[in-house]
Amino acid sequence: MDVATIAETPVSSRCYDEPMPGDPARKQATYEDVLAAPRHLVAEVVRGSLSLVPRPRPLHSRTSSRLGIRLGGFDGDGQDGPGGWVILDEPELHLGPEIVVPDLGGWRRARMPELPTDLPYFVLAPDWACEVLSPSTERLDRSDKAEIYAEHGVTNVWFVDPEIQTLEVLRLDGATYRLIKTFGGDAHVRAEPFDAIEFALATLWQR
Repeated sequence: MDVATIAETPVSSRCYDEPMPGDPARKQATYEDVLAAPRHLVAEVVRGSLSLVPRPRPLHSRTSSRLGIRLGGFDGDGQDGPGGWVILDEPELHLGPEIVVPDLGGWRRARMPELPTDLPYFVLAPDWACEVLSPSTERLDRSDKAEIYAEHGVTNVWFVDPEIQTLEVLRLDGATYRLIKTFGGDAHVRAEPFDAIEFALATLWQR
């Protein structure tokens, strides 16, 4: 399958090497498959399959960047805000055999005092992950990736939808996530785990 075909194929058809019952010879995707993927695609290994999706569209990227700016006071030593966190854009997470890339990820400094320098990815699960939804990724984000985050103890997950202008805040409750609150449009947001500050949700959507 060539790159042009990949870009035009729905996300459900862009997962490769999925093992089938009774077919032990079917190859499981690995980190080598991620490294070999075209650089203009986001490559992940989800449930043994290689997932390839296009890089985020401008609206998606801008929303993610603006959210990172709003939460910037948590990142670092607290000179410009509460501090206490490490917040990164698109960290590559190696959680057991799963390789996933949230749009934003955050670790409490108590758990990760310093950035790892020995690997180009993270093996410590974050405390918070945010997925900015798009038509090509929403199903994967809400299903398999959310399950993986839960399995590895990610306490909070946010889903941000720039098309309908909503923020969903989820908290790990046992083995699954519970929806705590949905904010929409021009709401003023104070949401865990960053409820020490309030920000205007509309600033994420402004043209």
